[in-house]
Amino acid sequence: MSRLTHRQLYLQRLGYDTSPPPTLHTLQDLQLRHVCAFTFESLSTLLHLPVPIDLPSVEQKVLLDGRGGYCYELNQMFLALLQELGFDARGITGRVVMGGPADAHTARTHRLSLVTLDGVRYITDVGFGGMVPSSPLQLDTEVVQATAHEPYRLTFDGQGSYTLWAQVAGEWRGLYVFDLQVQTDIDYTIGNWYVSTHPESPFVGQLKVARLATGKRHTLANANYAVHYLDRPSEKHALGSADELMALLQDTFGIRLPAHAQLRKTLDGLVKAGT
Repeated sequence: MSRLTHRQLYLQRLGYDTSPPPTLHTLQDLQLRHVCAFTFESLSTLLHLPVPIDLPSVEQKVLLDGRGGYCYELNQMFLALLQELGFDARGITGRVVMGGPADAHTARTHRLSLVTLDGVRYITDVGFGGMVPSSPLQLDTEVVQATAHEPYRLTFDGQGSYTLWAQVAGEWRGLYVFDLQVQTDIDYTIGNWYVSTHPESPFVGQLKVARLATGKRHTLANANYAVHYLDRPSEKHALGSADELMALLQDTFGIRLPAHAQLRKTLDGLVKAGT
C-alpha cells in the first residue's frame, strides 16, 4: 500500500474525506479525533514481543492490523501525518514523572511533537496513555489551558526544561518534563528499546490500555478497568476472567487481538494476579 493510500486511510479513520489545511483548528480537531479513534496499548510488551517503530511497521500495525500502540508508535504516525499536511512539526522527547515527584530525573522515554503555527509554538501528544491531552497546548505560556477533557498547564524552569501538568480531582499533577532538543531516529530507537525490553520498564510484561471518549477516559491497567468521568466519580472494577478481559479489549478499546499462542494464558495470569 502506498504512502498516499496510508494517509487517506488514516484521515478516513479520523473522519476526513479530504486533506484538511494546516491550521490551528485542524491541529485541534486532529488531536481530539485521534485520541478518541486510536487506542494506546501495550499488548506487544505484555507478550515480550518486539516493537518496531519504523513508519511502515507502525502503519501496518495501527492502520491495517487493527491494533493501537504507545508513544513511539502513535506520535510517530501522527507527526508524519502533520508533516504531510504541511505543518511545521518535529519530534521531541521527555521524561515521565507521573506518579512521582515532578522534579525527578527519570529516563528520556516519552515522545511527543512540537508544532509552530504563525510563529506560535504548541506541543501535540497523542501517545500518553490515560492522561493524554485531548488538545494541543501552547508552549510559551504558563496559563491554565482548557481541553475537551481536563485542564492542563505548562511551566518553564528558565533553563530549557518544561513540565506538563494536568488538573485531576482538583489537584495539579506533573506528567512529564521535556525540552526542545532536536531528536533523530537513533534517539527514538534507544528510548523505545528501553521501554520495550528493559526489565525495569513499566511496560514489559504489563498491560496498559487507554482510549478517550466524549467526557470520559477508559483505562486498563493489567486486569483493573476504570472509566474516569469529568463530572462524577470514576467507576473502577477488576476483571474476573481472561474472556472478560479479551471482550473489553475488543469491544470497548476496539483492538483486533493478535493471534499469539500465549495471549489467553498471559491475560489469565493478569486476572489471577489481580484477585
